Amino acid sequence: MRLKIKKTGSFKNSKKYLKLISNASVYDVALRSPITFAPNISFKEGNQIFLKREDLQPIFSFKNRGAYNKILNLTDAQKKRGVIAASAGNHAQGVASACKKLKIKCMIVMPITTPEIKIKDVKRFGAKIIQHGDNVNAALKEALSLAKKNKLSFVHPFDDPLTIAGQGTIGKEILEDDNNFDVVFVPVGGGGILAGVSAWISQNNKKTKIIGVEVEDSACLAEAVKANKRVTLKEVGLFADGVAVSTVGKNNFDVIKECVDEVITVSVDEVCTAVKDIFEDTRVLSEPAGALALAGLKKYSRKVKNKKLIAISSGANVNFQRLNFIVERSEIGENREKILSIKIPEIPGSFLKLSRMFGSSQVTEFNYRKSSLKDAYVLVGVRTKTEKSFETLKLKLKKAGFAFSDFTRNEISNDHLRHMVGGRNSDLGSQNSERIFRGEFPEKPGALLNFLERFGNRWNISLFHYRNLGSAFGKILIGIEGKEKDKAKLIKHLNKSGTIFTEETSNKAYKDFLK
Repeated sequence: MRLKIKKTGSFKNSKKYLKLISNASVYDVALRSPITFAPNISFKEGNQIFLKREDLQPIFSFKNRGAYNKILNLTDAQKKRGVIAASAGNHAQGVASACKKLKIKCMIVMPITTPEIKIKDVKRFGAKIIQHGDNVNAALKEALSLAKKNKLSFVHPFDDPLTIAGQGTIGKEILEDDNNFDVVFVPVGGGGILAGVSAWISQNNKKTKIIGVEVEDSACLAEAVKANKRVTLKEVGLFADGVAVSTVGKNNFDVIKECVDEVITVSVDEVCTAVKDIFEDTRVLSEPAGALALAGLKKYSRKVKNKKLIAISSGANVNFQRLNFIVERSEIGENREKILSIKIPEIPGSFLKLSRMFGSSQVTEFNYRKSSLKDAYVLVGVRTKTEKSFETLKLKLKKAGFAFSDFTRNEISNDHLRHMVGGRNSDLGSQNSERIFRGEFPEKPGALLNFLERFGNRWNISLFHYRNLGSAFGKILIGIEGKEKDKAKLIKHLNKSGTIFTEETSNKAYKDFLK
């Protein structure tokens, strides 16, 4: 979604930030982050695309700027009593690193959903950590309560003029680069970085547009723009934890209404694709919130050409356990991987006939479990180069008589079904038995078809699962029906297929869930 903001036409609330940003003290803990040209993304998008590399800060996030500027400006008495903050991670690191630099006692309230990497990084700065609540809002309430009880100075993650001013130094650096960017894309959680960057750029360069970018499941700014007032979301998504905020800040919204041109919302899949894009151009693994601005840039870029666009790459504190999900969903986000449910007749050779439909297209996943004597459904993942090639594939399937459904945007399919296809085979008959084998073959286009052609149609396949794991080999699990007396012939036949197999018929996992 793209939503234009009807700017107020004045800088009533933003004017004071020119002085606050000019006077902001950030460089004791922050570096003037470089601006990197992104050649691969630029080529794909048809625009000159740049990244403002806040992922290279000492805490791998822009949050050290605003936190340090706020804490440095506390009174001596406030510094002596200590500070408290609430954060999902990056602001916590900013506050903790500032307190260590200034030798101030520090307490951080973090949601229980905070990635372990961020908790560890906060601990290394010597801060005391309290985990509370499922999201930043719950942690904020707890931190405010503790601040009042213990007379600590609360350092807000985004809704504070001095914090906003610290983040605003990013906008100052962007203009000092003198690259005459057409549009600057900024991630949005509570709106601190967007308010700071837009306050500076909009008042110093009228030609440059500023666009905020949100994840669809945490779009508190978009809702505020629609209502023309701050609103509180009932729920926020936790995947992009760095921007999982339910209400845009008051100070922030006052500035945004005067200085920001537009807000764009993007899907989790589009964010995952942007993580991949940043990695391919910089070899840095961005966290989801860190790639958010680029995801919005790409959405905007589809309708313009030959423009200079810059996205703030705001953080690289990625939770390593999320990488598998990011890799998988990035293909869907880029509209390269399609998921199809295809109906096939339950007869030998059906697999081979279906596989031939995909030609040179790369099959990423093949899920099947026999469940009746008549028909079966196969869940197939296939990587297509263009939307046109996908339409061609669907036409081929239709002409060959295969009934199918497109599950590419089906959330149940993407999140669950593709990992759950299975069940028990109750139609073996008295003469047949089922044997299970696992194997692997080199990951290249046509490898699956090549295997099925060598395997032939003498034996009926009763179970098949194949998944491209992003490595040099694709792994498969295959169930084969046959008569007991033909066991030796089956093994001999498999050995000639060009694929190394290990029998798993006695594996307890197979017995418990699939036999």
